[in-house]
Amino acid sequence: MSVTYHIDPGGMIKGRLRVPGDKSISHRSIMLASIAEGVTRISGFLEGEDAIATLNAFRALGVRVEGPEGGNVTVHGVGLRGLRRPGAALDCGNAGTAMRLLAGLLAGQSFDCELTGDESLRARPMKRIADPLNRMGALIETAEGGRPPLRVHGGRRLAGIDYAMPMASAQVKSALLLAGLYAEGKTCVTEPAPTRDHTERMLKAFGCEVEKNQRTVCVRGGPTLRASAIEVPADISSAAFFMVAAAIAPGSDLTLEHVGTNPTRTGVIDILRLMGANLELVNERTAGGEPVADIRVRGSRLRGIAVPPELVPLAIDEFPAVFIAAANAEGTTVVTGAQELRVKESDRIQTMADGLRALGARAEPTLDGMRVTGGSYHGGQVASRGDHRVAMAFAVAGLRATTAVTVTDCVNVATSFPGFVELAGTAGLKIRAN
Repeated sequence: MSVTYHIDPGGMIKGRLRVPGDKSISHRSIMLASIAEGVTRISGFLEGEDAIATLNAFRALGVRVEGPEGGNVTVHGVGLRGLRRPGAALDCGNAGTAMRLLAGLLAGQSFDCELTGDESLRARPMKRIADPLNRMGALIETAEGGRPPLRVHGGRRLAGIDYAMPMASAQVKSALLLAGLYAEGKTCVTEPAPTRDHTERMLKAFGCEVEKNQRTVCVRGGPTLRASAIEVPADISSAAFFMVAAAIAPGSDLTLEHVGTNPTRTGVIDILRLMGANLELVNERTAGGEPVADIRVRGSRLRGIAVPPELVPLAIDEFPAVFIAAANAEGTTVVTGAQELRVKESDRIQTMADGLRALGARAEPTLDGMRVTGGSYHGGQVASRGDHRVAMAFAVAGLRATTAVTVTDCVNVATSFPGFVELAGTAGLKIRAN
């Protein structure tokens, strides 16, 4: 199946809208609800392909899951030791989060299991989780080059470890914490820079004791997780495309409702504000243990900046959108320390640089980031290389192009943002898909 976006130039972004539920929280809600005792009811669940892959994986592991229907899911937990061997390999589709977190959770089970995915996922690195999990006593085999599929051998005796991550990664941290639930003693993970803490927050919501000291987080093996109601906020990673759209289009005035504003995820807000975006948080509150707010963004005159290194891990998924903001800013924006972008659904540094250049924008990729000099750019054809966030970023770029923009290979947008084209059109983007 092939999907191509066609974006006519010009327009402004107005109104109030709510983007789909947070993908990271949706993944984790299914996982922890499944190994909890009792019935968990989830609202706001993201009905995108990635989160559905996680839901289907736990059905295959013997968990009764009702829904999703209108964002509502009911999970009948089986307890920490209640998962059952699936009849076939678990297909994670395009979801790297699902595969990496499942590897940690499955490392402590009594049965063998294989994790696979689509062509894109099978090209992504997995030794970063396999190696520390194997240090805990797990036995996880990868394919050539440390890539999927993963073969997770059950019946292993896990022991807690102290692990200092060489690179900031919420997925690695979460995989080790989930394995730590099945390990003897204490499992501690120290991260070099703060990353999203949804796993820690949700573990607490399910009654698990979590110790945190600066950048080290620890869990002890053998807790009893108790069912909990989970409210999934709107995904700030999805909202980021509309934040940038409203910021770069003169005359725009957009309010994004009920967006998750977890401080480990708000790097994109801080970066856009440093660039001069007219952005404010209103109606700040807490929902389901997570901070949320409505975000109002108006058309702004952006300026290039050197992105502070401490903000990079807090905005790692939002950089495709940030690069579009940079192409519409006065001066040069410099991003460093973002080598993680090279091992996402695509090499996002190279893919974004190639796309920007195809539109006539000035972009210089580096080993760990990019230099983007703002100015006018024309339309043309951009290859998203099957990367959902790249596809949506270049759809937004069409607002300021001088001629039409075509973005190819956009089918994977459904993994994180079902209904993107329709919602973007409602907000004022001149977009159609075929």
